[in-house]
Amino acid sequence: MSPPGLDLDSLGRWLAGEVSGAGSLLEATLIAGGKSNLTYLVTDGTSEWIVRRPPMGHVLATAHDMAREFRVMSALQDTAVPVPRTYAFCGDESVIGADFYVMERCAGTPLRRAAQLAELGPGRTRVISTGLVDTLAALHAVDPHAVGLGDFGRPEGFLARQVARWKKQLDASHTRDLPAAQQLFGRLAADVPLESTTGIVHGDFRLDNVLVDGQDRVTAVLDWEMATLGDPLTDLALMLTYDRLGAVLGEAVTDASLAPGYLTEDEILNRYAASSSRDLARFGWYRALAAFKLAAILEGIHHRFLAGHTVGEGFDGIADAIDPLLDAGLSALDD
Repeated sequence: MSPPGLDLDSLGRWLAGEVSGAGSLLEATLIAGGKSNLTYLVTDGTSEWIVRRPPMGHVLATAHDMAREFRVMSALQDTAVPVPRTYAFCGDESVIGADFYVMERCAGTPLRRAAQLAELGPGRTRVISTGLVDTLAALHAVDPHAVGLGDFGRPEGFLARQVARWKKQLDASHTRDLPAAQQLFGRLAADVPLESTTGIVHGDFRLDNVLVDGQDRVTAVLDWEMATLGDPLTDLALMLTYDRLGAVLGEAVTDASLAPGYLTEDEILNRYAASSSRDLARFGWYRALAAFKLAAILEGIHHRFLAGHTVGEGFDGIADAIDPLLDAGLSALDD
């Protein structure tokens, strides 16, 4: 049987013609944990692939761009950034009802819970969290032009556009009034800092968006749906915002940073700064933007949940995270 959002008969016919050696009779499993794009493990009985498509139902057109994910991972194949091998992209929505792409299944596990890391012990947890920071720094060190991504985004005015974009996302996902969101938006828009040197921005970088193998190495960075060119400090701020949110809400989000041995905020910032010349003086503003962005993303997921368009479990508590995020954003501007 086809899982939600994936017509296996149609996909099988397409895959056999696009990926060398692929069979047309497929089985697929929806990979649990995705609250944005849908991710499937697909097999023909001999080989395995990962298929990614946008969520079903209400989505912001630019927020689930499969072509962007496919392009940036393809461009990073020969860099220090670990990414899955990409096989094929399909822009013909008649195949499964949406754009999608096919990539390799990489070895490794996404680590989301503090309990998972606690089982490994503080020493291994420290190695893993250090590797996460180093992977982010490696991404931000890549010259976009050198890998064919010089036209991947419009870096000029990136921060101001980010503020406007996530306000648009909030407006498009409106289900209730959020006064703190309006206040945070106004303060962000009124005081946009000068941008740091342009780099490749992942857009949603955190521990459970990478795979870690049994040797505690990051084997793949996943979920590139919001990748672009811009100010890489937005990635660093978002990663730390996820960590702070986990400290407040626990397993309702990712609480991995609570595990013994996980790098502290100061250690993360110092580790990143050691390999970067970027100025962190206005980092509070970046934290506030990260909180605003994450609130907008979660409100969009909440909107789809209310409309019955989410697939899988774990959506019913999403709305509870949004007010604390907005409050944290306002506080960051006062630090």
